[in-house]
Amino acid sequence: MGRTRTYDWEDPAATAAAAGQASGMDFLREMLAGRVPPPPITATLDFRLDEVAEGHAVFSLQPGEEHYNPIGSVHGGVYATLLDSAAGCAVHSTLPPGTGYTSLDLTVKFLKRVTVDTGRVRAIGTVVSRGGRTALAEARLVDAGDRLLAHATSSCMIFPLRTPDTGEERADG
Repeated sequence: MGRTRTYDWEDPAATAAAAGQASGMDFLREMLAGRVPPPPITATLDFRLDEVAEGHAVFSLQPGEEHYNPIGSVHGGVYATLLDSAAGCAVHSTLPPGTGYTSLDLTVKFLKRVTVDTGRVRAIGTVVSRGGRTALAEARLVDAGDRLLAHATSSCMIFPLRTPDTGEERADG
């Protein structure tokens, strides 16, 4: 009667170590090509990075029952995770080596219900504005017919990465 789901992921330390070594664009392209492992959250929710360009990132997900809330539709946290990933990686694609980012906030508007019948959905992230310390990005969650399902805006803080062994700011950042 019960349903189960099993999944594997790579060591997240390898991905984190690679993140600051190259530009954000090169890092995301390496991930897209499978040469850098994706973060564990992509295995947990079963979504993937589909495309990346300067200031632009697209993730997709095939909704399943494992994504459902108690009322039989995809949980809002799944929407938010996809939108946050798309907006954040759009910002990441603009960063030079030795630079990181983190989301400061995420505002999500849920517009339509998503179920297994919706089919594959895409979260499309775009940078709206980027300065030296902050960036503003937006993301849209759409179905196969480009019908808008949810929308988000995100402010991100941009900062130099620190070397893991000393805690010092990296020379290239």
